[in-house]
Amino acid sequence: MPIDTASLATLGGGIALAGGLAGSSLGIAVSGAAGAAMLGQDPKQLRNVIILAALPMSRAFYAFIFLILIVTTSLPALAAMPDPAGAGFSVFGIGVMAGMAFGVSGAFQGAVCAAGICGLSKTGGRNLTNAIMLAVFVELLAVLGLVFSIMALSMLGLM
Repeated sequence: MPIDTASLATLGGGIALAGGLAGSSLGIAVSGAAGAAMLGQDPKQLRNVIILAALPMSRAFYAFIFLILIVTTSLPALAAMPDPAGAGFSVFGIGVMAGMAFGVSGAFQGAVCAAGICGLSKTGGRNLTNAIMLAVFVELLAVLGLVFSIMALSMLGLM
């Protein structure tokens, strides 16, 4: 029994979504734990802690956007192909790549945000902008994961 290409493509999108949700969860857990501990020292930093702790959440949105693109554009394009034999595997591979980019960057952005949170009480919150700038570097990898995934789908003629 041959493997259905649409099922493989959808599985790739699901893996990307799972990676994004896992990365967001891990990142928020790490930065949230640091925030909870730091708020015991300086409760006035709640706004800054929320900003930094929420940054890894973007991975869930990137992954959801990727899944929507697969379901709304790639699956209809696969159905229209005369011989989509390898295209389903390609979309699956792209989904795995995207899931890794979203998951790993989310977890590590949480670590960067946690370090920034730890410095809030020592600086009176003056390090918030610097901490956000450092977290943006890790954010860029998730954005690139989404962009490269879309480009790969486009090069396959599935966008």
